[in-house]
Amino acid sequence: MGMTAWKRAGVSLTAVAVIAGVAGCQDGDGGKKAASAPAKAKATAEPQLQSHEAVTKVIQAAYNKTSDAKSAKIRLTITMPAVMEGGGTMEMTGVQGWNPGAMDITMKGSLMTAGDPDAPEQTRMIMLDDAMYMDVGAERAAEMDGKRWMKVDLKGQKGQDGLGGLQSGLNQDPAQQLALLLESPNLKHIGAEKINGVQAQHYKGTLSFEQMMDANKAKSATLSKEEREKLIANVEKIGMKGYDTDVWVDEAGYPVRMVVSMTTAVGTVHMKGDYTDYGPKAAVKAPPAKDTYDLSEMLKGLGGS
Repeated sequence: MGMTAWKRAGVSLTAVAVIAGVAGCQDGDGGKKAASAPAKAKATAEPQLQSHEAVTKVIQAAYNKTSDAKSAKIRLTITMPAVMEGGGTMEMTGVQGWNPGAMDITMKGSLMTAGDPDAPEQTRMIMLDDAMYMDVGAERAAEMDGKRWMKVDLKGQKGQDGLGGLQSGLNQDPAQQLALLLESPNLKHIGAEKINGVQAQHYKGTLSFEQMMDANKAKSATLSKEEREKLIANVEKIGMKGYDTDVWVDEAGYPVRMVVSMTTAVGTVHMKGDYTDYGPKAAVKAPPAKDTYDLSEMLKGLGGS
């Protein structure tokens, strides 16, 4: 397993980056630019939460707590229409950190194996310090002097397709999703539900692509001209029509599930994330150097081929 698996994951998560849209282009304090609210606001099913103002306070408080937590255990499932490039399903489980971004996950699903009989059914991936590491397995390691971790330096690849999109997609943490949800003009409380045995309150918001772009203009970290043109081109390519976010907030004020749906001309892309064990720091470590080979350096040695 080599670049094929990386690019397949990259295509999928590039779509996630487009789903997250403007949120992925904000700095780490993006949601904190929203109207402030008491950090101790309770996410309960009290009748007053039916108003937009009260719901906004709950989501703002959830953003504050999630942003400060900086990490959580995750189970993330991405589903893309079969007719879309990179279509299929990918499930990722592990730990994710934000501010700074880090991730240690195991990936599996049809997105990893489609069209590649040699691809493993699952693989482990680590993101740390602007670098990605993928476990290529024992068979490929035997061809690389026993080194089973492939490293790709992602610096300078932000905003690009493929591996750059992979980094952008993986950077979509729950705090960023909550920050974008706060921009929805129709944010509302749906009701109480149990998620994975935990009592939670269900909230929902919808944004059009135009609203997402307008929301970005209000942030201190706006898109560059190149990033804006790239985002618009990607959205036009997939025919994006709408962006929906559902979030379930537990009694402690943390999101326990987030479902993001993006409607396109060829179908709907879904991203469902379940979150537990928030904060304080993701225990993510890079693989030992002796077990790692740097793909970027290898490509330089081959003249970029």
